[in-house]
Amino acid sequence: MSWTPPTHVERELHEAGLRGDTNAQLRVLAREELFIGQPRADYEAKPGLVTWRTIAHPTSGARCMALLTRGMLPPWHPDWVFFEVGLDWVADHDWNDPKLWLAVNPGTPASVSLPAAARDRALWRRYHAENDRTTTDRLNALHTGPLFGPLAFGLACGAHLSVANGVPWNEAGTVYLDYHSQRRMLRESWAISDNASWHRQMSALLDFSNSPPEPEFALRVREQLRRGRGELPSADLWRETAAGTLHDHGAPQTLVTEMEELVRRIMRYEARFRADGLLPEDGRVVTAAAYDYGRAPTVARWGLAARFCTPHEAEQAIVHAGALSKAAYGSWAEFSAGYALGRALRFDEEEYGHYYECSLTSHRILTENEASPWRNIPWS
Repeated sequence: MSWTPPTHVERELHEAGLRGDTNAQLRVLAREELFIGQPRADYEAKPGLVTWRTIAHPTSGARCMALLTRGMLPPWHPDWVFFEVGLDWVADHDWNDPKLWLAVNPGTPASVSLPAAARDRALWRRYHAENDRTTTDRLNALHTGPLFGPLAFGLACGAHLSVANGVPWNEAGTVYLDYHSQRRMLRESWAISDNASWHRQMSALLDFSNSPPEPEFALRVREQLRRGRGELPSADLWRETAAGTLHDHGAPQTLVTEMEELVRRIMRYEARFRADGLLPEDGRVVTAAAYDYGRAPTVARWGLAARFCTPHEAEQAIVHAGALSKAAYGSWAEFSAGYALGRALRFDEEEYGHYYECSLTSHRILTENEASPWRNIPWS
């Protein structure tokens, strides 16, 4: 095949098309993201309204409604944005012209052309209803995206969230989530609404100042004791030194007590990490900076998808996050354990629930899958 499909989705559509297997094409379309393009100015004029216009099919000339799969999206452009829809949404659209067709990736080797009569759209709804779209924990890649080099390394540092969200790990371009969802999420969860606020959050992540300082203080005390003694300190010595240092600097007793409990929590998490394979039998977490550094590439991609930054700004941040990660850790496994600890201490509350399981699942996929960037991009 002289054409290289960007992802497995386009490969499956192409192969099904060669076989004339419309049912196989529909199964793919029912489970995957589909995108509608729209001028950004049109959307900003009527926020929340997705306008889907007819086009002339580039091959047949027939009037059609066009969709794109993620791998066939055009290069990033500041004034052209995309919205994700499902096959059920497409079926429920107002198809008032009986001569209209549905065209997916028109004019490409991964094209699909489907009639859109009422009975056809009923079939689309059935395929969508029968498909399980809830599983997102998977490793995806763009075969046309960066696979080696500093940009790929930085993107791989954000792969925890890429796996959790089911998006390609090595994409920094047109979408992450769709335009509307991306801007809403950044506004509500990160207070990002423009380029300046995006830069503030990126700076906090790259400075390792987004995460609370107490866990890093505790970990640093242990490392200082290890270097001074030539061996790891006992649990009691670590706890007493961390709490005592705060006390000697005039910290309130509540903070001293909280530091004692934080050391215990870190030890319990590390024991669980060793049992679950996040750490080797004698392993420990030296720094939790990976939680900020590992989110930075994703926040860069989010800002790009929301048109709050340029590709150059996003790529600079991603490469910087990779360089900081490499300086702080000695391997992908060490980086992953640091990320998992930072996230667990921030959100999990020792429930070993969603936040912990999500990190563990991503870690296992990224360390075990032969196609993982962590198996193919050297750390050093």
